[in-house]
Amino acid sequence: MKRTISMLCATMMLATFAASQSATSRASEDRLPAEQSIAEARKAISDKPMEYAGYNLLAAALVRREQETSDASFDAQAEDMVKKSLEIAPKNFDAEKIRVSILLGEHEFPAALDLATALNKRVPDDVTVYGLLTDANAELGNYKDAEIAAQWMLNLRPGNLPALTRAARLRELFGDAESAYELLELAYQSASPTETGELARILTQMGHLRLASGSTDAAEKLFQQALTFFPSYPAALGNLAQARIAQKRYAEAVVLLQQCYRVVARSEHLYALAEALQLAGRDAEAEKAFADFETKARVESVRHDNSNRALVFYYADHAHLPVKALDVAKLEYVWRRDVYTLDAYAWALHVNGQDAEARKQIETALAVGVCDAKLFRHAGEIALTMGDVPAAKHYLKQSAELNTIGSENARSLLASLAFKSGHS
Repeated sequence: MKRTISMLCATMMLATFAASQSATSRASEDRLPAEQSIAEARKAISDKPMEYAGYNLLAAALVRREQETSDASFDAQAEDMVKKSLEIAPKNFDAEKIRVSILLGEHEFPAALDLATALNKRVPDDVTVYGLLTDANAELGNYKDAEIAAQWMLNLRPGNLPALTRAARLRELFGDAESAYELLELAYQSASPTETGELARILTQMGHLRLASGSTDAAEKLFQQALTFFPSYPAALGNLAQARIAQKRYAEAVVLLQQCYRVVARSEHLYALAEALQLAGRDAEAEKAFADFETKARVESVRHDNSNRALVFYYADHAHLPVKALDVAKLEYVWRRDVYTLDAYAWALHVNGQDAEARKQIETALAVGVCDAKLFRHAGEIALTMGDVPAAKHYLKQSAELNTIGSENARSLLASLAFKSGHS
């Protein structure tokens, strides 16, 4: 199901580069733009407490800060501001859009989709609403609808930065990593030099694409550049740690992930730290980190903002509790069907011996076009368990050729199959 998005690339490239400013200069290092916006919005509210616009400005800045830091407390503060805005001016459109962003941050994707759809009916040509529709649909696995919404963003305002980054994400999911990278380059060039948080986010996504294709050194440089704009950016720290793991520099990965967890104590950061500690040979610390992760993740598992996919792999691959893995996977599968949830569900089915259904789910994920070493390896192992050696070799070879994290296990399995074939 390889898709293309007609992104008017030639026109965008000319328009974007002609209008772009140099994105290498630095803004004031005292505050990130979102922090500056928060301070300005608080002053506006202080000056005019009965005008709803100030509350909208503060809510939007708080949402942006949450997106920069992954700190959910900012979304809670933003929701309070949205409520205040709507008390002063019921149904005001900007406040309702911010509420969708908050729902997305809280992983309430079905509710976000419902509200964004209603707003789209109210104002059919609002670019921001199409962005919200893109995000909600992509998270739920409604990729065709996400693609349509992203295209509308570009039709209404060719070359706009939010559309470029969303189009890049979809291109990656559809298996076109190079086009995704090109779109992110355009986005980077079109971003304001003062938007240090946005620049860090784009660079991190560019690095992620390079890391996923095995270009670890190039990825490392991009993550380091992102950290010069935003030194404590959790996504850059976490991704740089993954680059260190690919380089087998496990001790450095541990330090980076410890820093990431100190910045934002999210469960998935703790799980990544536990895995890095294990790779570094620090087994006692890894065991404690895994136990702490399980405790934290289980509390979250009944909410949509959770670490259930990581919890599935913990139960399947570390704790060896397959029934628990499947129970958690089913919680996610009920409400979202994106490729990574399908992968976790497929793997949980596999470790429970339900390989026919596991194969159906992993192949549904791969049909989107995603090129991911872990997903290919899972597909290969499931096919191998079912006795389909040609399919297993095909998937494992795809994983091995990406030459990234997860590829080493695929290469080991391929070598084992070749050995068995030579001695059969």
